[in-house]
Amino acid sequence: MSYENIPFFIEQLNNNIEDETRLAEVIRQLEESLSVDQITVLLEAFPIQLRKSIWQSITPEIQQQVFIEMRYESRQMILNASEDSECFPLLEKLDADELADLSENLSDRFVEYAVSKMTAKQRGLFKKAQEYSVDEVGHWQSYDDIQVPERLKVSAAKKICSKTLPPLSERFYVTKSDATLVGEVAIASVITMDDDTPVATIVDTDYEAVQVTDNIYSAVNKVILSDKTALPVIDHTGCLTGRLDLHQAYKIRDQQKETQLIQSAGLVEEEDLFSNIWRSSQNRAVWLGINLITAFLASWFIGLFEGTLQQVVALAVLMPVVASMGGISGSQTLALIIRGLALGQITEANQKAIVAKELKVGCINGLLWASVIAYITYFWFETPLLSVAIFIAILGNIIIASLSGVWVPWLMTRLNIDPALSSAVVLTTVTDIFGFVTFLGLGCMLLT
Repeated sequence: MSYENIPFFIEQLNNNIEDETRLAEVIRQLEESLSVDQITVLLEAFPIQLRKSIWQSITPEIQQQVFIEMRYESRQMILNASEDSECFPLLEKLDADELADLSENLSDRFVEYAVSKMTAKQRGLFKKAQEYSVDEVGHWQSYDDIQVPERLKVSAAKKICSKTLPPLSERFYVTKSDATLVGEVAIASVITMDDDTPVATIVDTDYEAVQVTDNIYSAVNKVILSDKTALPVIDHTGCLTGRLDLHQAYKIRDQQKETQLIQSAGLVEEEDLFSNIWRSSQNRAVWLGINLITAFLASWFIGLFEGTLQQVVALAVLMPVVASMGGISGSQTLALIIRGLALGQITEANQKAIVAKELKVGCINGLLWASVIAYITYFWFETPLLSVAIFIAILGNIIIASLSGVWVPWLMTRLNIDPALSSAVVLTTVTDIFGFVTFLGLGCMLLT
């Protein structure tokens, strides 16, 4: 998916958010120019107040499609900012596979409403999807496959295929009377065939399929590596239950890669650029705490050599703590910003809002962990001025790290340097230098 048009529309929406007429025109343009996936990414580039204003201007049909494609936290932000009466239309006439994707993160009242608006067939399919875990293909399969009984002739197959085809439908699946999958037939190949030709004589029985209980990530790779737009899904008896297409496969794989990137920095998988400040602080505080344990372990090893050090032994022992806390805090912000840059969500229009949010998160976590570290330092060395020095150094370093996590990748982008490759090195240098200079400078002032 290309993101090159997203920065343009971010600028246009920011510039015209107060002008209802002009805003409506921009919304019309973006609905005509951007795909549903692109609109989803675009919306996530705005703080919730602006996001809701833009959201309410989007046509209902597009709203529902975007709502389905949103990541969990972004979807939750829309639900929390809207009345139930505004949310219910988004859940009407959903297919079973669509609701299966959403149900894990929707409250019961929304799921119950969506189920009540389904046809009896879709309700049955949704119930069937719920029998599988989120790690199994059965939870993610779609039910829009085209089935043709093997007893029919090509004329009947042509009629079935002449109806509106689901996206990415290049083959129909041939089944026995008990739904056992026999094989598949390319839809394009039947157009020129004689109408009286039995379907059973043209079926390709050498087909690839995935099991309904297969691991979803293994199945996704199998679909992507195949030369087909979708693979059939079968159960343990060989009966056709649905299909897994390329769109769903790439969506799941991209989510997996994004999850790995975000979690490598200790962030929550679904964290939004404009997540609630307290939620962001809480998510990151856990990993800062884990990092603190490892940092003090390094300091403890340095402390083993205390007898060989002189007056400033405490400063040397605690230096790794200062550097480590700044590094992990900066890397958390860095991962979020690099993802936003890659998706085209970050422009000069929302730059100030992002900086303000990260500054607040840095202040909250800085105050929290600087206090914890200052207390431990006092308990360890019984030197009040040393506790003051490390409190100021940790607070300042976490704040600087949070801001650097925003500014460094932007600067690398401006210099045409890949921020994903270079930002971590620059960020580490900034936090180390600031942390050491601040801590050692204060230590010399207060302790000597």
